[in-house]
Amino acid sequence: MYTFLIVLILIASILMVLAVLVQNPKSGMASNFGASNQVMGVRQTADFLEKFTWGAAVVVLVLSLLSTIFVSGKLNEAGKSGAAADLEMLSAPATEQTVEMPQVEVPATPAQN
Repeated sequence: MYTFLIVLILIASILMVLAVLVQNPKSGMASNFGASNQVMGVRQTADFLEKFTWGAAVVVLVLSLLSTIFVSGKLNEAGKSGAAADLEMLSAPATEQTVEMPQVEVPATPAQN
């Protein structure tokens, strides 16, 4: 489910970037040509793109929150099993273990005359 949400977040993010890139800037030198936006329904297209951008942003936000919930649920499940193993290890009686070092024969160095 987490992977599915990540794929949806990526798709929504790409669509949002494309919608932002298609929009005309509302300030700067291009704002002098603002009257041309009113011709032949271009203003309605700008409204649609703005609403689409806001919608995509909300979708990315909601999906991000959902994916966080799914990840934290998985971490809690994993944490419980790991915590149980840690508790068992800590409650076990301590035993003294001796570690034997391996014995290695050192070759004799040849005598120098």
